[in-house]
Amino acid sequence: MVELINKVALITGASGGLGNFVTEAFLATGATVVGVARSIQPSAFAHPKFVAMPADLSKGEATKQMVDAAIQRFEKLDVLVHVTGGFAGGELIDNTDDVTWDKMMNLNLRSAFNICRAVLPHMRKAKRGRVIAIGARSAVEPKAYLSAYCASKAALVSLIRTAALEGKEDGITANVLLPGTMDTPANRADSPSADFSKWVPPAKVASLALWLASEEASQVSGALIPVYGAGL
Repeated sequence: MVELINKVALITGASGGLGNFVTEAFLATGATVVGVARSIQPSAFAHPKFVAMPADLSKGEATKQMVDAAIQRFEKLDVLVHVTGGFAGGELIDNTDDVTWDKMMNLNLRSAFNICRAVLPHMRKAKRGRVIAIGARSAVEPKAYLSAYCASKAALVSLIRTAALEGKEDGITANVLLPGTMDTPANRADSPSADFSKWVPPAKVASLALWLASEEASQVSGALIPVYGAGL
């Protein structure tokens, strides 16, 4: 079992469908978890090492202020797990409106840029850090009618791989997990007739994130790790 005692992990989207699993998994290792979401509350996780820090990650200054507050309290951030994201689509490129495009870019790309820009200087100063982002299979296998979503996730991959290149001299690794459809309540509600057994269990994604945060994964950086489940 991975142990992250005395480590501080910042998890964005901490109270979402996947974020719940990731947060619980990191708390179980002994890590202190800073859970971030727009309206997250301390009651989201009944654990003495959980700290809620609400922030709108689409806003650069708000993101920086939240990270600065975390650094002031804990003096370091060892791990960033960026789970925050969203999904929208269903139209041809020609029928995709600005609202949908901007929503996907803000949720899936700008939020990642803002949190990386705020966290990486502290990791660079400490000469170590782990960045783990949750991408999507469609980042590397785009689908019709999902242009904004796929483009934003592909850009996320490029951003994190760039972070890996820029962090290699400072002990910082950066990797992306690429899940297929995950077995969350929201996805079940959207596709009630699907075969859920072929979907990816969120706990498996959380376990991989834990491994990437561990010393065992210190030589892994810039990787895109597929987690496609039984429905390959």
